[in-house]
Amino acid sequence: MKIRVGFGYDVHQLGEGEELWIGGILVPHTKGSIGHSDGDVLIHAICDALLGAANMRDIGYHFPDNDASLKGIDSKILLKKTVDLIKEKGFKIGNIDSTIALQKPKIKPMIDNMQSTLAKVMNIETEDIAIKATTTEKLGFVGQEAGIAAYATVLIQKM
Repeated sequence: MKIRVGFGYDVHQLGEGEELWIGGILVPHTKGSIGHSDGDVLIHAICDALLGAANMRDIGYHFPDNDASLKGIDSKILLKKTVDLIKEKGFKIGNIDSTIALQKPKIKPMIDNMQSTLAKVMNIETEDIAIKATTTEKLGFVGQEAGIAAYATVLIQKM
């Protein structure tokens, strides 16, 4: 069996009056992600990790931010398309380990909902998706609440 590991990272600026989508769910907050799509940093990091593991470039290559048809798109659609792309190349997801860096709001109570939402999109078990949350102790752009970041590591297997 052939296995591969991929790593993904994404950041988005936070702005007043924007919606905050993380892990496929709407998170109540006064600030939200500024982006071409819905700005879901967790999904974008997972897409990059999956594409990297399959040696298929990155999310911007497949879903460019200058494509008007993708303006405001639900990132769950991009994730589903990414999973389809790696399947076409003969891979299936083994597991995902991810971390969201956000000063506020606290998202620990929402992690189970994120896991079940993402599992349905990717057609995998919730136990195969780890989501952790951290602050940056008020340091840097995350700590100053100017942005949000997400990291993801994935294992994929050749079917």
